[in-house]
Amino acid sequence: QVQVVESGGGLVQAGGSLRLSCAASGITFSINAIGWYRQAPGKDRELVAYMSSGGSTNYADSVKGRFTISRDNAKNTVLLQMNNLKPEDTAAYYCNGVSILLWAWGQGTQVTVSS
Repeated sequence: QVQVVESGGGLVQAGGSLRLSCAASGITFSINAIGWYRQAPGKDRELVAYMSSGGSTNYADSVKGRFTISRDNAKNTVLLQMNNLKPEDTAAYYCNGVSILLWAWGQGTQVTVSS
């Protein structure tokens, strides 16, 4: 059974930074493409960054240059370093597979950026 915990969200002022963590058991991140998604109130969930099993990364234009996705294979964790945060980054953030969902959506971790 796959269990995933997303953490690291919080309230931060514009220009600040946060680091999100996605830790899992029951699945090996290193052999899967794993992405970070976000969903703001009233909006669809969007993929903001992902890392392939080979380690290549891809970012949405809205976060390119500010967010960095990384993976710690020893801890089976995927991280999202978010710098220079903007109010429009405010959303609930989730991790999951790319192209196919690897587990049911969890609670996510809330990121709120004040102006």
